[in-house]
Parts: sequence; structure tokens; C-alpha cells
Amino acid sequence: MININSHNINNSYNNTIHSASKSINFNAHSPYYNNYYEQPEDQNPNLGKTAILAVILQGIAMSLQKISNWCSTKLMQGKEFTTTKNVQKIANKMVKDNSLNVEVGYIDKNNIRSYTNRFGNVLGNELEIVAAGKNAFYTDQLKLAVAPKSKPSLILHELGHAINAHKGKFLKLLQKSRGFASAAPTTLLMLDGLFRNKDNKPNFIEKNAGILGFLSFVPTIIEEGLASIRGIKAAKSVLGNNANLKVLKRNYLFAWTTYLLAGIGLGVAAKQTFVQNKIEQKFQ
Repeated sequence: MININSHNINNSYNNTIHSASKSINFNAHSPYYNNYYEQPEDQNPNLGKTAILAVILQGIAMSLQKISNWCSTKLMQGKEFTTTKNVQKIANKMVKDNSLNVEVGYIDKNNIRSYTNRFGNVLGNELEIVAAGKNAFYTDQLKLAVAPKSKPSLILHELGHAINAHKGKFLKLLQKSRGFASAAPTTLLMLDGLFRNKDNKPNFIEKNAGILGFLSFVPTIIEEGLASIRGIKAAKSVLGNNANLKVLKRNYLFAWTTYLLAGIGLGVAAKQTFVQNKIEQKFQ
């Protein structure tokens, strides 16, 4: 299987914090005690606090999801900062100035077939989502950057990713880090088990699971911001003072916010993993 490194400008949140949006379910059955005997004191006095924390974390995860969806909607509904012709001019300059070997495409329902015939087996329905005006992406494996015809300015951000991919090992490492970030909650739990305190008290990993989970996504947040900055700078260099950069910056800010929320969500997911594990241990 070919693993495509697609940079989704408005759907990243759903892909990254899937574990943060899972419900934490546990089925606690109270034991039956004969009326002639007094029920013993609770042997797990912290279980109630743990369950409350689980509910709070789930509420936070759901709230983050809603905010991210709102940002995505505002992004795709936002007006374009210039004409399609100007966007194409900027995109062509970005490709030429940075010697990019990248195919640039603007997709809608009228021309999607030409793309699906060539890339459909690898990209699945990703191209259809772009054609519907709901996404844009760049994949370094296929050297392909596409955006909806209805939202062409997104291509500048995607070409920013293409530039990052060819501007040294550090920026490329930032791009590839997203492939490992989603595994942070499970990885942290495994490390916690390896370095558990002898007295079974929470160690550094458990105490800071949320922060560590968020930090694992920081490289992606940085790289996404750099991609947008490259697009904005390119627009300014081509259009000069005629560019309505406030609109472009606003749109890209909504996009970047979805990644910031994804990072926070990953931190929540990491904390949820520890809380769920603690609850499961209580009932073993």
C-alpha cells in the first residue's frame, strides 16, 4: 500500500484527533449485598473523580470538534482575495522560482475524471472531495497539488507545502512528523508502563500526558503555518499593493486554527487514554 502524505487544509482535525472523540465507556455493575450485611467502604475512593475527569475530557473533545468544523466552514465559505487568473499567475511563479517538479490542478466536476483516471487508485475519493469544494491537498509522493476551482487560492498554501518538502531535511521532517503524531497517546501509555514508579504513583509521563500529546503535534502546526506564510508572501510579491491580503490571511488563519485545535485535541486524547486505562484497571 502506498501511504500518501496529504496535507488537508480543512479536514485535518477529523483525521488527527479521532481517538480524542471516542466515548469512554465502562460498565460498572454494583455487587449485590445481602441486607443482613453492611456494605464495605469504597475501596476505590478516586474512581468517582476519575470518572468525572473522563466526562470532562469527552466534553472538551466534542467542543473542539465543533469549533474546528466551524472554522472549516468559515474557510470554505470565505470569499476569494483575487481572481482565478491572478491565483494561477502566483502559483506559476511559486513553481518556477522554487524549481518545483509539481503538477498543479484546479478540480471541479467537469474535469475530475482526468484526475481520477490517473490517480484514483491511489487517492481514493480524495479528489472527489476537492471537486466538491471541501478540501485541497499536496502529496509529495505523486508530486501533485490540487485545489477546488471554486476556491483556487488554497493552492498557494499547498504549494507552500511543496516548497517546504524541498527546502532541506528539517522542514521535510516537520512534514513527516504528522504520520507519527496520531500514535502519541498509545506511545505515551506504553512508555508510562516501562518507566512506572515502584510505588505506582503517577510519573512524569502520566502527569504531563496532555502536554506531551500536544507537543507531538507542534511540528505539524509549525509546518502548516509556514506553508500559509509562503503563499501569502508569493501573493504579495506578484500582486503588490493590489493584493487584498487581509482576506487571504483571514482564510488561512481559519485553516491554521483547525491544526491548532487538532494539536489540543491530541493532547486531550493522550489524557483520555490514561484516564480510560485507569478506569479499566479499577474493574479488573
